[in-house]
Amino acid sequence: MESKVSRRLKQPPAKEVIQYIFQPRTTREFFSKNFDVLTQINLAHLVMLDQQCILDKTTISSLAIALLKMQKDGPDAVELDAAREEAYFNYEAHLIKMVGQDIGGRLHTARSRNDIGATNDRIRARGFVIRICTVLLEMSQAALNQAERYADFVMPGYTHMQAAQPITYGYYFSALVEAWARDINRLLHVLETIDGCPMGACALAGTSFPIDRALTSSLLGFTRPLANALDSVASRDFALELSATLSIMMITCSRMVQDFYIWSTPEFGFLTFPDSIAGTSSIMPQKKNPIVLEYLRGKTGHLVGLTSAALTTVKSTHFTHSGDSSRESTRSCWESCEEALKSLELMKLLVSDVQPNRARMASRAAEDFSAVTDLADLLVRKADLSFRDAHHIIGAVVRRALDQGIPATGITAEMIDAAAVDQVGREAALSRDDVAQCLDPVRNVSARQSYGAPAPQGVLARIDEQKASLKKKAETVDAANRRIRDAAKSLEQRTQALILPDNGRITSAK
Repeated sequence: MESKVSRRLKQPPAKEVIQYIFQPRTTREFFSKNFDVLTQINLAHLVMLDQQCILDKTTISSLAIALLKMQKDGPDAVELDAAREEAYFNYEAHLIKMVGQDIGGRLHTARSRNDIGATNDRIRARGFVIRICTVLLEMSQAALNQAERYADFVMPGYTHMQAAQPITYGYYFSALVEAWARDINRLLHVLETIDGCPMGACALAGTSFPIDRALTSSLLGFTRPLANALDSVASRDFALELSATLSIMMITCSRMVQDFYIWSTPEFGFLTFPDSIAGTSSIMPQKKNPIVLEYLRGKTGHLVGLTSAALTTVKSTHFTHSGDSSRESTRSCWESCEEALKSLELMKLLVSDVQPNRARMASRAAEDFSAVTDLADLLVRKADLSFRDAHHIIGAVVRRALDQGIPATGITAEMIDAAAVDQVGREAALSRDDVAQCLDPVRNVSARQSYGAPAPQGVLARIDEQKASLKKKAETVDAANRRIRDAAKSLEQRTQALILPDNGRITSAK
């Protein structure tokens, strides 16, 4: 028995090869995920073959009818045989069964599995990027809504996980959106990278047939064909870029999750989760566990691992088409995309549904010495001291307060004077009102009006800018989506036009 796909091979594939290499590429799930894209590629190629007069009209018409019937019947109508190696050969075998080998075999004129596979991967990646961008935009908009709502909810800001300076819960969300906006920009760059069509590159060196690569590209929703045939089939860097972008995005999400994880503990008491996104214990009846947070932290590690696996897979391959550089490297990308979409949906729940405890946040901001930097600034402004001297004075005041068990709100002008005498030999002579205003976290935050600072009025102004920026990014995504939909509609119309009036039925192979 010979190979089912080539007379070059005089032996059928070994059962181990079928089981471990070909079978995963011919599962019903795998075939179904690629069927629509493969049909789209076949139809676009057929329209181009017709325009360039590479095949006769009767053959073109028969192939158009058969492909449209396959499209209507769906992937489940195609019999899958792992001995045929992969999805494409199974698709082609079904087509040949419908119209005969002479007609069915002509569709593969002026192309290769290599450029088909590369085009399939780009179309699939493009779809994922648009879906992920859409969800990330929605999540960012939800975060801005929260930023606006909580722009005056004062809380401690942290560095090194120690209370640093007062900020607001709304300011925190606005900061996250800044990072997510960069993730959207990276995704839009991936979308631009993807926007080149490999069809017509064939195996790696193009073809002597008079093909029109620009037409095929346009029908598949691309703005251009890729300029080099070898690069077209050799490179899956768009998948690596997409995987890396998703890893970076999820790392930012995971950092938010880690904040929420500790802020929701009784020890912090800043946040409350609705029961709908929590779990419980099988033994401890009092437990309300943050299962969504733990899932998201774990998935971030998962995505980083998938990206690392893809990069490692490609690094030692030759710059041409091969199974490891083209197939194994993209395999992890699809998993990354699917997991990222699930994770973003869960992130939207966190952003929208977790509730802050305003009183608890304000209390900690007042008592945890996060406002005392303003006392040092006050010494610079009103006591004519260098900032370094002021820093030493306030550091001594904080040390005394800690030793005596005094909260930040208990710091007095007299304590500052005593420390100033020790440090610089004279009193600071600050007023009690000035000291009290510095130590009030609400006034403290309101006074921070430098560009990018947490004063509510500045945060609200920045939120307006962020919303406008997100709107422009959404318009870019929508424009790409419209172009793809318009191309699909054009392809459908041009395919229907290929059918000859007297060729209304499919001739089955004898």
